[in-house]
Amino acid sequence: MYKFPKDLFTDVRIEEVCTTEINLKNSVLVQNKTKKDRGAMIRIYDGNKWYYSATTDLESIQQQIDTLSQMATKNHNILNNKVVKALEINNEICLKYKSNNISNVENKKKLNLVKSYLPILEKYNDIKTNSVYLSDNYTKKQIISSIGTDVTFDSQYIGVAIGYTITENGLPFRGNYSFTKECFDDIEDVSEMLVKRIESDIEYAKEAKPIKPGIYTCILSPITTGVFAHESFGHKSESDFMIGDETMKKEWAIGTKVGSSILNIIDTGTITGAGYVPFDDEGCKAKKNYIIKNGVLSGRLHSAYTASDLEEKVTGNARAMNFEFEPIVRMTNTYIENGDMTKEELISGVKEGIYIDDISHGSGMSTFTIAPRKAYMVRDGKIAEPVKVAVITGNVMETLHEIDGLSKEYEILSFVTGGCGKMEQYPLHVGFGGPYVRVNNINVQ
Repeated sequence: MYKFPKDLFTDVRIEEVCTTEINLKNSVLVQNKTKKDRGAMIRIYDGNKWYYSATTDLESIQQQIDTLSQMATKNHNILNNKVVKALEINNEICLKYKSNNISNVENKKKLNLVKSYLPILEKYNDIKTNSVYLSDNYTKKQIISSIGTDVTFDSQYIGVAIGYTITENGLPFRGNYSFTKECFDDIEDVSEMLVKRIESDIEYAKEAKPIKPGIYTCILSPITTGVFAHESFGHKSESDFMIGDETMKKEWAIGTKVGSSILNIIDTGTITGAGYVPFDDEGCKAKKNYIIKNGVLSGRLHSAYTASDLEEKVTGNARAMNFEFEPIVRMTNTYIENGDMTKEELISGVKEGIYIDDISHGSGMSTFTIAPRKAYMVRDGKIAEPVKVAVITGNVMETLHEIDGLSKEYEILSFVTGGCGKMEQYPLHVGFGGPYVRVNNINVQ
């Protein structure tokens, strides 16, 4: 297809993306946009430097290759370069959504879906503002390289986020309900669940009292578990953070005991949804990567560059936000593996603690911080009164040792709005989740 220059490594990533965004605010349509993009990222590597070019003119790709090759220095030994040797050579077509492409669903059906939630939101006097946001994305990629890779694959998801503001006791409370699916036809009637969520949120807004700060045993819901795994441990597993940092390499040595023996943390692009990437943006196949297995640090996430530098294998985690950016090490679906207890069994073992039901946001590296949206006291093994919690926080490495129970039930979730940010690349779509997790000695404020 392309004439690749001799004595250089070249790859071409061609993307076709179709997205729809529909947004209602206070029952008024403020956005209904469908956007289609086509473009390509061209990379050339001479064993010393990478040379990049991005274009929306697919007819100019050969010209871009030729121009970049003139900047690079010929390397007769490029095929033996450790970065090039780290790359996989794959040949596969994986068009999972060819027959049910979300971009082929007419806009009217999507708009009607969004509007269908308004009667529920409008019937509650406690709701002062509302919003309904639909976002879908279909992406098709082809990656071709000078060493023989030629993979074509697609991915897609559709998500709806329903938000509302409840004002009680003079204070606003932001409630929400959201879901993501692979296909439009997978979307079920969520009216009953939405009503339950709204009424639960109204009761919480009316009844919740400030928590007495202290050290508590906490039960984390799947969304809380997912954000904890992503923010506190996932980012530290992205190995570009430790390139050239001897302190990080020692702290994150494979084989180091870092958590409870029941703890497994996994990242994989094989799970459908926002984090589904059967191949990464270097054409390397997705794998099930155990970052922690049985409490022991057992892996980290790689691009070809980081894998070669640390003398490990690629993991399928070289990702770019779109064709305008080069691939860097990013998460896909990051989650804590489920255990063998029920949610009720986890809670029944707590004399006095906190159940974190939902969150507003989280962040972390060595220390994690999660801001709960809804939380409840646990008393004598049962969920009790609602409480307002500003943050839960702790040292990541210490907290991982404090996990003593994991539920059988688990969920893999996606944020409909936003995504993961790193360097200048935001938002990148990812998945996260896990089971209900019981963890001791959490600082609650």
